[in-house]
Amino acid sequence: MSNIRARLLAALVVLCGCVTVAGTTPAPAAPALPGSLPFDGTALTVSNGRFVDGDGREVVLRGYNVSGETKLEENSGLPFASVADARKSATALRALGGGNSVRFLLSWAHAEPVRGQVDTAYLAAVTAQLKAFLDVGIRVYPDFHQDLYARSLFNSGSWYTGDGAPAWAVQLGNYPQESCGICLFWGQNITQNGAVTAAQHDFWHNAYGVQDNFLATAQQTMTYIRQNLSAEQFAGVIGFDPYNEPHAGTYDSGQTSRTWERDLLWPFYEKFRARMDAAGWQAKPALVEPNLFWNANISAQKQEGGLLDAGTLGSRYVFNTHFYDQKAISGILMWGNASDGQYASDFAAIRDRAAAAGTASIVSEFGHPLSGTVSGKAPTVLKAMYQALDSGVPGASWWTKPADSGPVLSGSQWQWDIYNGRHQELMNGNADKVLTSGDAWNDEDLSAVKLDDSGTPTLRQDARLVDRVYPSATAGTTLAFTYEDRSRDGSTTLTWNPVPSTLPNVAQLVGSGQYSLLVWRSGSGSAPTELHLPASFPTAATTVVSDLGTVHGPPAYTPSTPVAVAAETGGTGSRRLLLTDSDSGTLHYALVTNGATAPSANLLSGARAELTGWLGAHF
Repeated sequence: MSNIRARLLAALVVLCGCVTVAGTTPAPAAPALPGSLPFDGTALTVSNGRFVDGDGREVVLRGYNVSGETKLEENSGLPFASVADARKSATALRALGGGNSVRFLLSWAHAEPVRGQVDTAYLAAVTAQLKAFLDVGIRVYPDFHQDLYARSLFNSGSWYTGDGAPAWAVQLGNYPQESCGICLFWGQNITQNGAVTAAQHDFWHNAYGVQDNFLATAQQTMTYIRQNLSAEQFAGVIGFDPYNEPHAGTYDSGQTSRTWERDLLWPFYEKFRARMDAAGWQAKPALVEPNLFWNANISAQKQEGGLLDAGTLGSRYVFNTHFYDQKAISGILMWGNASDGQYASDFAAIRDRAAAAGTASIVSEFGHPLSGTVSGKAPTVLKAMYQALDSGVPGASWWTKPADSGPVLSGSQWQWDIYNGRHQELMNGNADKVLTSGDAWNDEDLSAVKLDDSGTPTLRQDARLVDRVYPSATAGTTLAFTYEDRSRDGSTTLTWNPVPSTLPNVAQLVGSGQYSLLVWRSGSGSAPTELHLPASFPTAATTVVSDLGTVHGPPAYTPSTPVAVAAETGGTGSRRLLLTDSDSGTLHYALVTNGATAPSANLLSGARAELTGWLGAHF
């Protein structure tokens, strides 16, 4: 069905009363997802600086942004042309990309195309596509996305484009003709394009009441989504990201980046939080972003920030930030490739800031171009970013300083766009500038996925890099985690965290394979610890060495089986390792590897003895 026909049908359904709208009863209960176990499907909350599920397990969210397609007009501000495409994307994201969550992009311009009038047909289409992810067990946090404030700030001949605010909001401002001067990267428009800076300034000062309109539309959007999801589906909604990459535009006289956050950005988030409560999202956090330049890794771009004056964020807010290596993207400021521990200090700043704010953190965007002059850096840049999400310690020192790892960070890679390289986007409405390549937006090309000629999703990045072992739910407190993915840069296998020679049996067991090691202290709940198993870890080739048990080819899960394998929810074929303990406050470890073929009992016993000794020496 074409996008136009789908939206017309949605509008007719709303008019005839077949879709729930404000003031009506919630959607009926959804059937249990394939592969669901008794502890699956509970809503997440924030406690003690972590995401936790209904059993009190620490949850790590990993996945992608879905998707940059929302920034385009070819599908009218929707991530997909159809619900069928959304299902195809969601299934692939789970099975190929190893994700358990997505940041789901929405368009204010399409949600409120006429001032004061929310387009329920758009909301119906968005909600239907969002359900496709929830229905395969993928958690979702929506994001009203913007870049350079609005597409309508730009004209048909512009070199760049934007997304976000509706055309009517731009018309109110009567902004000057946009111009970035000599700009080599689209992001320079944020601070150098007078139309963009003026419009952003007006939004934060609520000129013409545009911020009030945005907040009202956000509330109606959240109300609609809640009322048109079942209780089970709504439990899979993590929270809401109010505003992508906020920036002042221009600072007022005497104002600094820090005081702007305090006096304008934070009050906006408090208003948005109140709108969430009014929409029935009281138990879900707002995932709030600081000034986007607070953690820039180019000193000339960096601005003081990080919501330093917001106090304790607690359970109702999550510290949400982005990280891109602008030095690597510049092609000038970083020669060569990224290396082991490249971003340890950058991600330590995120861990530290979230801890100081008393809340959980998420890196809701990170990535690197996959084509162009700097694309050769992508394998090492992305490996280093995932390494920094997993642990605050570089691989070279992880085995000697594991207790310094810090919490495992949640993150959403930019991006997952199945239409990559197959777009038909008229840039700024110009029929003579039809964009088809890459992401079809300001020369970006970062999607980890594309469709092949048969219409089947296929990865554009090394599967070893993106489909990773990670502790999706820890029954207790995670103390340390590492994953050596052995991802490749061309024909070169990258090994940044080899097993030390002081653990010869462990090193022999792992061999040249991939491995992870999790250390945790058990909690009081009965649900097991879970690790996502990539496709490169078939059950028959997976070896687990743990104080809970040692096994090659783990058996199927039962509540009384300490080391076992089960399907992840959603029926996509993805799997998880389940580790069940029966104690509280006890130190546990689990090494998981695909490097061994029929390991002997002596080798397994020797590896277990070495890991037990290592654990006692470092914890």
